[in-house]
Amino acid sequence: MSRLHNHPERHLVSRIGWLRAAVLGANDGIVSTASLIIGVAAASGGRSEIMVAGAAGLVAGAMSMAAGEYVSVSSQADTEEADLAREKAELKASPEAEHAELAGIYIARGVNQDTAKDVAAQLMAKDALAAHAHDELAITGHTEAKPIQAAITSAATFTVGAALPLLLVVISPIANLVPIVAIASLLFLALLGAVGAKVGGAAIGRATWRVSFWGALAMAITAGIGALVGTAV
Repeated sequence: MSRLHNHPERHLVSRIGWLRAAVLGANDGIVSTASLIIGVAAASGGRSEIMVAGAAGLVAGAMSMAAGEYVSVSSQADTEEADLAREKAELKASPEAEHAELAGIYIARGVNQDTAKDVAAQLMAKDALAAHAHDELAITGHTEAKPIQAAITSAATFTVGAALPLLLVVISPIANLVPIVAIASLLFLALLGAVGAKVGGAAIGRATWRVSFWGALAMAITAGIGALVGTAV
């Protein structure tokens, strides 16, 4: 006689919220700070000027990321709350219509009509709002907006990412600073892309190429602008 064992399942969707903020924060930290450092260095800035610019970029960038994530995700949370409030009012005003709507969702997924009506009735008897939030609005515990978590994660990972090229300014010879920061930052970005893809279950090669390409483009453009400004001044 076979026995069924309950086992916990870890789905990648549960990581979407914090993974997005973490990868975005670290990626932006590396790209923006490395580009800033390379731009100032290309403009013939000394080590102290480069350090000041890099440190200012780290602090400003981390605060900007935190504020941006908080505002963006808060807007999502506000929208979710408004949808839930509207759904709650609809459930109170016309429960029969809401039952038919929920059953219709299951029918559209391939469930036969009688079973769909029965499932909808059972789920609504337990928690009608939760049933509609999950199947009609696609709001679940895994995907609901969490502004504070997103802001903290984004700011923290931006700081870590920005600290890497800034550390290179301290330990690298000033004459070779630009190529060292550029190459090391691209390696950091490639590693970040690979780790993010691995954790998120995506294709590692594509993710690595994507972050490396855009990082290299940003640093190249910034270096060119820095050189032009340095020459003009």
